[in-house]
Amino acid sequence: MGDVVLECNNLFKKIGKKTIIKDVSTKLESGDILGFIGPNGAGKTTTIKLILGLQRIDKGTVKINGYDIQKDFEKAIERVGAIVENPDLYMYLSGYKNLQLIANLYKNIEKTRIDEVVKLVGLESRINDKVSKYSLGMRQRLGIAQAIIHRPNILILDEPTNGLDPEGIKELRELIQKLAKEEKMAVLISSHNLAELDNFCTKVCIIKNGEVIDTKDINELKEETNKNNVLFRVNDTSKISTLLNAVTILNNNEFNISATEQETAEIIKKLVNNNIDIYSVKEEIITLEEAFLKKTGGNKIV
Repeated sequence: MGDVVLECNNLFKKIGKKTIIKDVSTKLESGDILGFIGPNGAGKTTTIKLILGLQRIDKGTVKINGYDIQKDFEKAIERVGAIVENPDLYMYLSGYKNLQLIANLYKNIEKTRIDEVVKLVGLESRINDKVSKYSLGMRQRLGIAQAIIHRPNILILDEPTNGLDPEGIKELRELIQKLAKEEKMAVLISSHNLAELDNFCTKVCIIKNGEVIDTKDINELKEETNKNNVLFRVNDTSKISTLLNAVTILNNNEFNISATEQETAEIIKKLVNNNIDIYSVKEEIITLEEAFLKKTGGNKIV
């Protein structure tokens, strides 16, 4: 386990008479990549804004590296990098000039650090081109370079894959993994793209109607919601319902059933004893999206 770099406790936020965030708690450790997921209007962006001090917290606390965001804002935000919605870039300037402008906002950011982040985000060959000539994926990587230029230990990204093509998404994924592994950076990433988060997040926090439903290691969540669903392919499924309980017949040759390893072995014996040919047996691997839908009762991300 790494050091706890972000801790949200019992956050509440009202807009008018409506409570948008209700008792939200979560934490982030160094090296974690936490997928913050939920349908539109669930409260993801509002929670991120509360964490970053961009909106007032009505009740509860946010601590970043041990500092309370409300009581000691400057110290709390000092080692945070963030992109909320889209990175702010000067399109008529080069990528390098954009980084220089950001570097000037901080103390003691030397040219070597600018060169370092350029290499880290893979923009060496295009850094002196105008940003207006960059692809959307390149602009996103430049935005991340801006966000990490001051050596933060936590990076917060709100919907960073929006509008990116598959190549841009792949590049962003690899960059985030690199930052978490090599820089030991904690990353909180809000996204609708569950298939992509499935590829690289280590943990997930599910939010619905302003409330956290669950926070878990991603594999733990899948295992918990999957319950060892085993898919059998056989020569004939017509007798299966009379031989086994709680079975789902998919077609003439396939059925699935929830079973432990020992129960699976017993099922195989029973099928063989009843002259049913078994072509294959495999445990179904549930996706993050399927786990999410089970947890939220089918509340799709849109």
